[in-house]
Amino acid sequence: MSVLLNFAMFPTDKGDSVSQYVSQVLNNIKESGVSYKLNPMGTTIETETMAEALKVVQESYDILEPVSDRVYCSINIDAQKNKGGRMASKIASIEAKIGSVSK
Repeated sequence: MSVLLNFAMFPTDKGDSVSQYVSQVLNNIKESGVSYKLNPMGTTIETETMAEALKVVQESYDILEPVSDRVYCSINIDAQKNKGGRMASKIASIEAKIGSVSK
């Protein structure tokens, strides 16, 4: 199984810039060993199980909860059986049709 989970999570009570908090979450994702890609509006991770993906979300919350009175999170999940490497293959499929999608 391949689980793609895209999420954004950040404290809402820390002012205009929350990058110092988001950086802590990203460092934890990096250290977890799951495949991930940072994007301007969140982070996409790819895992083999739903439990593993949700564990990353829980760990992210556990980082922010002690330092914030309010934590915002949005999540999108795409789980597909008998697939893997979908984070790269989904982009490659589009780029094969229209060329590079990055500018």
